[in-house]
Amino acid sequence: MYIKEEERIWVAKSERPIYLTSRMANRHGVIAGATGTGKTVTSKVLAEAFSDMGVPVFMADIKGDVSGLGVQGELNEKIAKRGEDLGVEGLTMTSYPVRFFDVYGRKGIPLRATISEMGPDLISRLLDLNEVQTGVLSIVFRVADDRGFLLLDLKDLRAMVQYVGENASEFTVRYGNIAVQSIGAIQRSLLRLEDQGGDEFFGEPALNVMDWFLTDDRGRGYINVLHCVELFQSPLLYSTFMLWMLAEIYENLPEAGDTPKPKMVFFFDEAHLLFADASKALLQKIDQVVKLIRSKGVGIYFITQVPDDIPANVLSQLGNKVQHALRAFTPNEQRVLRGVADSFRSNPAFDTLTALTELGTGEALVSFLGEDGVPEMVERAMILPPQSMIGSIDDATRFYMMQQDVLYAKYKETLDRESAYEMLTAIAVAPSSEEIQTRQEAPKATIPKPKTYSSKSTVERTIDSAMTTVGREISRQLVRGILGSLKR
Repeated sequence: MYIKEEERIWVAKSERPIYLTSRMANRHGVIAGATGTGKTVTSKVLAEAFSDMGVPVFMADIKGDVSGLGVQGELNEKIAKRGEDLGVEGLTMTSYPVRFFDVYGRKGIPLRATISEMGPDLISRLLDLNEVQTGVLSIVFRVADDRGFLLLDLKDLRAMVQYVGENASEFTVRYGNIAVQSIGAIQRSLLRLEDQGGDEFFGEPALNVMDWFLTDDRGRGYINVLHCVELFQSPLLYSTFMLWMLAEIYENLPEAGDTPKPKMVFFFDEAHLLFADASKALLQKIDQVVKLIRSKGVGIYFITQVPDDIPANVLSQLGNKVQHALRAFTPNEQRVLRGVADSFRSNPAFDTLTALTELGTGEALVSFLGEDGVPEMVERAMILPPQSMIGSIDDATRFYMMQQDVLYAKYKETLDRESAYEMLTAIAVAPSSEEIQTRQEAPKATIPKPKTYSSKSTVERTIDSAMTTVGREISRQLVRGILGSLKR
């Protein structure tokens, strides 16, 4: 519940109300706890308050129950009693401005990315490539950037990988060794990705993340909800897309310094997947993005079961903590429990370690940053109830809201403009000067052999020369960010 006069959010109550100061909200946070302890409700309470504050929000909806933000909640007996117990005067239910997105385009506005924009680092992670294969894919992207070949969808990337592989001897001198085995491995990984539905989420029109930085006619920030029920079935795909969206936000926002409130808040559910099996180099880049994005006015809130799922370098940057109940049945779980308890600034009123195992549903240990940036003492508190509907909305309501959204018309139709696939196909079928002469001299029944990439024709060399010129002009404008994604 946003308290406008004091620029702070009322999140929970112990012996006293517990507030998150808006000026400290972009210092990042973590919402942790075992399944069913109230993490989703806590994230919804925060999202509602940020929206009331005029701050747009992004949320991943893995179970489908975040969608209730778009519908007014029911002031039933249970909710009314919770509000009364916490001293909330005049608790009212309301709906919030929600936009639904879905990479498959079935339960939200289609969310797409282009291959070029996502970049080699994230595509390599998506394809689960090893270090050598990742190096070769980076060469493929560099050749495409230098020659002005747009990689919009999977067929563009497949064609580009084939082109580089068939002309490896030419490119090796300039870019480095290109192993045939790596080319084959990349192509096989692309086929697997296509079988998983990759054609549906790579292409145009690609998402412009600045469309998320909008408010409704009442000045409330839009809550952008990504439907992830299907996407989450492919954890690597889910985490890579979430990381790409975070990189897009970072690369497209100017420096903001200290702001009275965040420009945006990003909730990352099942956050442990972001770091699972990530290379050391990628982990360093993620750490860097988390550090630097704060200066852009963006707050990230990681939602996970155990804070230990998040690397220590990242976890140390999360100053705002809401810890729901944890269970400890094994020695390793007990060790984790002690680590979580020790991470809080202790409160002499109770034992943090004991409280962690006693918390009920909707109850949490809470510690936010104070005005001076120092973590406050941990409090055992009850989380306020949300004002929107708890649970999922029905499909009819979802589709109505989706089709009324002005962004639906912008993104609903897939575009397929000329890009690398079409350009390389034109090169492949272009006849050489020798073939033209042969056709002129040979009987009409003679059928020339099909042209391949490997033997360069005069036409191909002309196209290559032209594309190299275009590439030089384009590459002056192509700048890749920390995670390899294109800066707009």
